[in-house]
Amino acid sequence: MAYFPAISGNHRPLAWFAPHRIALMAIAIALVLAAAVFMHWDWLPEYYPLAVIGLWGSIWILIVTCVFGFLLALPLGLVQVTGPRWLSLPAKAFCTVIRGTPLLLQIWLLYYGLGSLFPQYSWIRESFLWSLVRQAWPYAVLALTLSFAGYVGEIMRGAFAGVPHGQLEAARAFGMSRGKLVRRIWLPQAIRNALPTLAGETVMQLKSTPLVATITVLDLYAVSLRVRQDTFVIYEPLLLLALAYMVLTGFIVWIFSRLEAHIPVRVG
Repeated sequence: MAYFPAISGNHRPLAWFAPHRIALMAIAIALVLAAAVFMHWDWLPEYYPLAVIGLWGSIWILIVTCVFGFLLALPLGLVQVTGPRWLSLPAKAFCTVIRGTPLLLQIWLLYYGLGSLFPQYSWIRESFLWSLVRQAWPYAVLALTLSFAGYVGEIMRGAFAGVPHGQLEAARAFGMSRGKLVRRIWLPQAIRNALPTLAGETVMQLKSTPLVATITVLDLYAVSLRVRQDTFVIYEPLLLLALAYMVLTGFIVWIFSRLEAHIPVRVG
């Protein structure tokens, strides 16, 4: 059984000069020039510092929720395959509830529901926790983390189940312990199989971050709303918002494509 590195399309630079790509670049340049000439951008210098803060808010929320959500998704997916039932059933129920309810509802339940309970307890108001639970961003991070874990947990369940059973039996025959088997064989192959889907889920997580603006967390979408409310300019901040998300999406896709290019692909 041989392994070969995946072939990347980056070795064909002449593909950028294909006729359809040239046409698309010409259209993009024309749209940029039209936006620069016919739209109003005099508000941009005033809100540029706030936009930088909002961009950083979207990025760090995305990174933190994806990292912790993935770490939570690994055991959620694994226990659904291996058991025992008293662990697999709650894990399956968690993924079902998360995937079956809107993310906005989850954010509001945590912020307006759980967040409203803490002020009722004096020991929380007088402790160091009060400075944390009185803010909105912890609930946003928690909701997005649980949402990502619920979706990716189901993905990892399928990825773990898709690893050939014969390889696991061969590892056990060699005397490999259960922990070493998971760490060296089962987990790497499951992540490799799930990598393309994980890229899509990460992009979807980025597109979910604007929902945190509904509970007063400052991100890119919240900045565009503030610009519209203060200046009554509608299209320009939305166009910049769309451009920023397109750039971030392209960067995420590029990162995962590089990961896939460096992970061996099994042949035969």
